[in-house]
Amino acid sequence: APPKPAAPPPPPADADRDPLELLASLTNRPAPPETPLRMTWRRVKIYTPFALLLLVALVVAQSLRPLPEPELRLTASETYTFDGEAPSVPWPASGQSALDVEGLGGFGTSGEQEPVPIASVAKVMTAYVILREHPMEFGSTGAAIPVDQQAEDDAQLSDDGESTVEVEAGTDLTQHEALQAIMIASANNVARLLARWDAGSEEAFVDKMNETAAELGMENTTYTDPSGLNSDTVSTAEDQVLLGRAAMEDPVFRDIVAQLSYDDSQGENHSNWNQLVSPGDVVGIKTGTTTAAGGNLLFAAVQDVDGAQQMIIGAVLAQPPHPSDNSILTGALTAGGELIDFAQGTLRGETLIAAGEEVGYVDDGLGGRTPVVVTEDVQAAGWDGLEVRMDLEPGGDGVPATATAGTEVGTLTIGSTSVPIALGSELAEPGFTSRLLRLG
Repeated sequence: APPKPAAPPPPPADADRDPLELLASLTNRPAPPETPLRMTWRRVKIYTPFALLLLVALVVAQSLRPLPEPELRLTASETYTFDGEAPSVPWPASGQSALDVEGLGGFGTSGEQEPVPIASVAKVMTAYVILREHPMEFGSTGAAIPVDQQAEDDAQLSDDGESTVEVEAGTDLTQHEALQAIMIASANNVARLLARWDAGSEEAFVDKMNETAAELGMENTTYTDPSGLNSDTVSTAEDQVLLGRAAMEDPVFRDIVAQLSYDDSQGENHSNWNQLVSPGDVVGIKTGTTTAAGGNLLFAAVQDVDGAQQMIIGAVLAQPPHPSDNSILTGALTAGGELIDFAQGTLRGETLIAAGEEVGYVDDGLGGRTPVVVTEDVQAAGWDGLEVRMDLEPGGDGVPATATAGTEVGTLTIGSTSVPIALGSELAEPGFTSRLLRLG
């Protein structure tokens, strides 16, 4: 008998059938034929709600993201150069020197900036370390320093040519008088006393001196004693200018080194070895002379430019005896005095930007810009050929997110001059469109 025909395969389960076929079987209507258009339309209906939900989520997320911090941007030139050719500096014919104006820059250096003995100029670092370790309120006498027997005995070394002052063991020196003794009378015995008082030994104090020198960037300086008597206490003019700038920031130090003389606790008057010192003119800092070191001077002077005082810092090292009296002290004072006169005579003021002039803008981080203007004339100090930088700095609380026109938002600094800057128009937060379209 012929084989029976194979049974037809069972119909697919409802879960596996195409939805349109299933609908057609239920309604006894055949499914419409599949076409690309029908497939596309079906996908649109399926995915559109998901796309809309994603879009809404994106809009919400963009609108809720924190806004960037507003920043100041400079539109004026980043530098300004004073008209004229750079002046010729009357550098000493021998030794080495450096000349600087605080906040503006330097006139340069002369001679090889190689380490040389600096004699009592080393006491500037001694005083600087003492004031850092034991800060004083201006006008106070500071700590009480017990005078030991060594300090009293060392006072007799003046017979051997050292600079000393008489002190009595068992008594106290005020910190203020001790600083006067080393910076005005150049007392070696008191410099060593201060070292022992602060660090327990002169050697430990010298370590502090060298650590501080490294912090200040004095790369060619080595201290071996607190007085500078040792010829292997060496430095350069450039390094000493770095120290001079730092030391003159302390008001107690500035006051002491600008004194013509002082009376010690025993009633003896001591004149300042720096005979250039003159109130309101030359205001420090320290001389140093030995046979090995020659004549040395770290100096500070001031010059009024358009009502603002400019601080001049300079140094001359290894100066030979002056022909007038064969004195190395006179040699150093003369060389330093010529540099001071030159710097004071060369400094001048100039109006660089007029009040109300736009110098930059507030960048809201999303493409918005609000102009900022200077609130007063910008008058800067300098000299012919000097190039100074311009910088915008925000106020202490930063740049606000919103503010009215005229609100001060920072300062413009040019060299040593700073003036307020204010909004040239209203500052508003970025709009909805800017927030929505931000990237990153």
